[in-house]
Amino acid sequence: MSTKMTEDDWDVALEVFRTSLPRWGDKGWDDRLFLETLHNFAVHNITWSALPERFGKWNSVWKRFDRLSKGGNFDLFFEHLASLSSTASLVQMFDSTIVSAYVSAAGAKGGQKGQALGRSRGGFTTKIHLKTDFDGLAIAFGLAGGEKGDAPHFRILLGLGPDTTPRAVVADKRYSSKANRNAARSRGAIPVIPHKTNEKDRPVRFVKAIYRGRARIEQAVEKLKRFKRVALRCEKTKRDFSAIVAIAAAFNLIKSVHTA
Repeated sequence: MSTKMTEDDWDVALEVFRTSLPRWGDKGWDDRLFLETLHNFAVHNITWSALPERFGKWNSVWKRFDRLSKGGNFDLFFEHLASLSSTASLVQMFDSTIVSAYVSAAGAKGGQKGQALGRSRGGFTTKIHLKTDFDGLAIAFGLAGGEKGDAPHFRILLGLGPDTTPRAVVADKRYSSKANRNAARSRGAIPVIPHKTNEKDRPVRFVKAIYRGRARIEQAVEKLKRFKRVALRCEKTKRDFSAIVAIAAAFNLIKSVHTA
């Protein structure tokens, strides 16, 4: 699976990535090669020691990943790219997906508490809460245990991403609640969320034309899970898994073409 990125894409990616790096102690690296290495790692879900030799010493790559993960630099990389969205001020869409955690993810030092892991019928799972712009490009995400409900995370996602107020927010019935609609309205956004059949005072009209755009966030979820390291969580800590999701989302934002 190749990034299939143009040189212009790489110019943007490298400029944004370098602005996300720490000011000290991160010199002497080939940043483009490093990003290509992380793409390969996230796509193929291999171990660090299985990285092809062309990417350099795997232990050095892992150490840099670990250092930048601890510093939140991958999250900054994604956030800077998300801020370039041209439609986040129009419509923002919400969705979630559950990924099963590989057995190695359940062995984090100190246990599973606080690591966005939950136990369900399928074992340990993590839920990725995603927010996209109207083009279906990710602009924010959050992690929670797989057993957690969607509705409570709606208000958290509202406050994440580019500092802009959309005209409308779109989500499915899983996010349906009076509190969520009021939270959207309090921010100046129209909630486009279907009412559940047992809800009282359901409105007669519903903005179907905007709601149909949800197909784009569903496609965004699928694109994100084409990165096997996202679809098959192997990271033991929430911090490292967040870094992997941020890397995958960032590559989607910089026009990564997903062809095997």
